[in-house]
Amino acid sequence: MSEEKKVSKNKPLKKSSPDRFQPKVMLIWIGIILAIVVLFSLTDTGKKPVNEWTIHQVITAAEEGLVEKGSIKSEPSGGANWNHIEGKLKNTDSEEDVYFIAKGRLTDDNLERLQNTGYFHETPASTLLTEVLLTLLPFVIIICVLYFLFVRQLKMAGRGAMSFGKSRAKMLMQDKEKVNFSNVAGCDEAKEEVREIVDFLKDPKKFQVIGGRIPKGVLLVGAPGTGKTLLARSVAGEADVPFYSISGSDFVEMFVGVGASRVRDMFEQGKKNAPCIIFIDEIDAVGRQRGAGLGGGNDEREQTLNSLLVEMDGFDAHEGIIIIAATNRPDVLDSALLRPGRFDRQVMIDLPDVNGREGILQVHSRKIQIADEVELKNVARNTPGFSGADLENLLNEAALHAARYNKDKVDMHDIDEARDKIAFGRERRRLMDDEDKKISAYHEAGHALVQALIDDGRLPIHKVTIIPRGQSLGSTMFMPKKDILNYAYKQLLNQICCSMGGRVAEEIVLGDITNGASGDIKMATKMARHMVCDWGMSELGPVALGENQDHVFLGKEITRTQNYSENTSQKIDKEISNLIETQLKRAKDLLTENRDKLEIIAQALLEHETLEGKHIYEIVKFNEIRSPIFQQKILPMADEEMIAAEESKSAAKEDIEEELPPGTEPALA
Repeated sequence: MSEEKKVSKNKPLKKSSPDRFQPKVMLIWIGIILAIVVLFSLTDTGKKPVNEWTIHQVITAAEEGLVEKGSIKSEPSGGANWNHIEGKLKNTDSEEDVYFIAKGRLTDDNLERLQNTGYFHETPASTLLTEVLLTLLPFVIIICVLYFLFVRQLKMAGRGAMSFGKSRAKMLMQDKEKVNFSNVAGCDEAKEEVREIVDFLKDPKKFQVIGGRIPKGVLLVGAPGTGKTLLARSVAGEADVPFYSISGSDFVEMFVGVGASRVRDMFEQGKKNAPCIIFIDEIDAVGRQRGAGLGGGNDEREQTLNSLLVEMDGFDAHEGIIIIAATNRPDVLDSALLRPGRFDRQVMIDLPDVNGREGILQVHSRKIQIADEVELKNVARNTPGFSGADLENLLNEAALHAARYNKDKVDMHDIDEARDKIAFGRERRRLMDDEDKKISAYHEAGHALVQALIDDGRLPIHKVTIIPRGQSLGSTMFMPKKDILNYAYKQLLNQICCSMGGRVAEEIVLGDITNGASGDIKMATKMARHMVCDWGMSELGPVALGENQDHVFLGKEITRTQNYSENTSQKIDKEISNLIETQLKRAKDLLTENRDKLEIIAQALLEHETLEGKHIYEIVKFNEIRSPIFQQKILPMADEEMIAAEESKSAAKEDIEEELPPGTEPALA
C-alpha cells in the first residue's frame, strides 16, 4: 500500500453536521409516539355498561324496537366473514346509557332481518393497519407543524450565524449611475488631491518607477452636506474600478468580534477585485479614540478598530485597495488611524466660496427648467454659507414653489422665496391682532433702523417682515455682499448694537418691553463672551479664558475644570455686561434721534407687512419710500377656485335680491 493511501485511510472521518439525519433522535420520537398511542388505547372509552350478547339476542332486541342505533362491521377471518355487531339501547330506567356487543357469523337471512329494522348500518371492514394510521395521523401532523416552526427556524438561524460576520459592503454598479468629476463642483482643491488616486489606479507604473507610493487611505473631512460622499463616488467613476460602499455603523454589533470579522471579510472581497476602492462613510462610528468614555471604552468597537488598523497597514497589508473614509468629526478619531501608512492624507472639503456655489448651482440646474432672466452668479452671491446640499435643496424648493403657482419655469422670485424659507423658515400666516402686529412692527423697525444707520456696507439689510417665520413673529434679514471670513472689533459692536435695537424700540414707543427680544439677548451675550474670552477684545487683554470645556465622551476629563480664578470670572462677567450696556445705550440714542424714521418704517410694515432693504435705506435718506413695493398677487389654484366660487355666489345673491321684496334676505347654500 502506498504512503498516500495510508494517509487517506488514516484520515479522521468528518463529523456529521447538525442538519443531517440522525436515527437515534428519530427512534426516540417513534417511541414517544407509540407510548402515547398505547395510553390512548388503554383509556376508558366511556361506554359503560357494555353487554356481551349473542347474535340472536341482538336480532330479537332490534325487532322489538329496543335498539336506538347500531353498526355491523365485517372482518375477514379464515376465508369467511366474521361479523362484529355493536350498538346502543334506547333509554331505559337506568340513568346511564347501555351498550351491547356481539361477535359471530351472520347468515344472509339474519343480516337482512337486522337491516330491515332500520337501526343498523353496515360499515366497511377495518384492519389493524388502518386503525394504527388513523390513530397516528394527528400526532404526525403535530410533529410536522413543530418541525417547520422550530427545527427549520433553528437551521436558518444556524446558517445566519455563519454569515453574521460577513461584510455588508455594497458594490456600486457604475453602469447604472456613473458619477465623475464633472458632477462635482465647489471643491477644486479637494479634486486635485484625489486626482492622484485616479491616476494611480489607471497607471500605477507611473508612480512605481520613481519609487512613489500612493496613499493607502484618504480621509475626507468637512461639514455635513459639502459633498464628501459624492467626491468619493466620482473617484470610482473616473478610475472605472470596483467601488464598495459601507457605513461605519455597519461594523458595530452587540456581539464582540463580529465587527472585526466583517472588516476582514471586507478586505478579502476587495483583494479579489483589486484594484478597487472601499468607501467607509461616517468612520467616526468605528474609529473613535480607544479607551475613551465614562465606561472605559467599548470592546466591540475597539476590536473592530484594531482589525481595521491591522488590515490597512500590518504584517500582511493589502495592495491595490484604497480606503476612502468620510467624517465631520476628525477630532474624535484615534491617532493610530491617522498616522502615515493608514489614513496618511486628509482632504479638507470646506463650504464653497462664491465661485464654487455658482458651479454647484450650474450642476444642479441641469434638471430644472430655469427662466432666462435668472443669473446663477447673483444667486451664488446671495447665498453665503450654503453648502452643496443646501444649494441643491434651494433649487428643489424653488422648483416646488414654481409648480405650486402653475409656472412653466423657475424665476428669481421663486429662488428668493426658497432661500428665505431655508434660511429663516416658511411664512406662517397665524392670526395676530392689531396690538401684536404693532409690537412686532416697532420691534423689527428698531432692528432695521439701527442697522441702516451704522451699516458699513458689509452686512446690508435684505428684507424686513412682520409675517411670522420659523419661531419668530417677525424677521430682519441681512444678506452679506461676500463671504465673511474675519470679524473686526467695530463690526462685532455694530452687530450687538443692532440686536439691541428691537428691545429699545419697544421701550421708547410702547413704554414697556416684551419677551420678543430673548433671542436677540442670547445672540448678543454669546458674541460678547466670545469677544472677551476667546478673541481678546476687552480690557482683560489677549488672554484665552474659554478653555474650560470638558469632553466626557472622549474620556479626557470627567470633572469640569476651570483654568482661571473667581476674581477673573467676575471681571469676565463685568466686561460682558459693559459691552452690552454700552451698545444698548448707543442704540437708544440712535433711535431717539431718528424717532420720525422709526415711525415711518413701522407704519409701512403695518401697511405692507414686508419691506425690501432698499426701502429702509430710502426712508433713512429721504424720509419716504420712493421705490415700488412688490406685492405678490399670484394665488394658488385652490385659492383661485375659492375666490371664483365666492364671486359667483355674490353675483347670484345680487340677482336674487333684485327679485325679492325690500328687506328680505336671500338664502344661499
